[in-house]
Amino acid sequence: MKKIIYSRFDKRKISTLPKVSFPGRIITITTEEEAEKAVEYLLSCDILGVDTETRPSFKKGQQFKVSLLQVSSKDTCFLFRLNLIGITAAIKRFLEDTTIPKIGLSWHDDILGLSKREQFVPGWFIDIQDMVNRIGVKDLSLQKIYANIFGMKISKTQRLTNWAADILKESQKMYAATDAWTCINLYEEIKRLETTGDYELIVMPEPENVSNNNIANPEENNSEK
Repeated sequence: MKKIIYSRFDKRKISTLPKVSFPGRIITITTEEEAEKAVEYLLSCDILGVDTETRPSFKKGQQFKVSLLQVSSKDTCFLFRLNLIGITAAIKRFLEDTTIPKIGLSWHDDILGLSKREQFVPGWFIDIQDMVNRIGVKDLSLQKIYANIFGMKISKTQRLTNWAADILKESQKMYAATDAWTCINLYEEIKRLETTGDYELIVMPEPENVSNNNIANPEENNSEK
């Protein structure tokens, strides 16, 4: 039986889905030496998922630099605390690497944010948003895409927490690791669907235009993941 996917996933169904969480090791990186060892390990992997987190701003005109870079293999996720160590030489080498595919979502926004800490030449990055368009999916948020492809919910409850806190909570670590790791899952499954054609696309009606006076749903904003 072919997998059923939708051009647009009904966001009202997401709350009813089972929650997905990263099942592997989560390692927090707070020193240059730790970053060097982590990058050495990551560049020995065959595929990686990537994402970033930034301390949210609740004041007009106030902006913060990227606080966290999370990079996951299939079983281990490293959380680089950029607010503590910045972009070290090893991290820059990772970001410029062209040998290992690194899968993210709306990654051009992450690159812009990271480049405000340190200029670098982006290496091999693949954006999930570009991939889903090829199979007819119009949604841009990670939560909707994952619900559509896997029928599981990525929790977003930690998104607006303080990513520059002295110590990250376990719930923040799990959130960050899950976002990076799920990008690998999506990449591999979308590639499989593209190769085999083993899916049926249900085309949903386009959403009605909403007034500019309405408050936008943050999950509809691709830059917010």
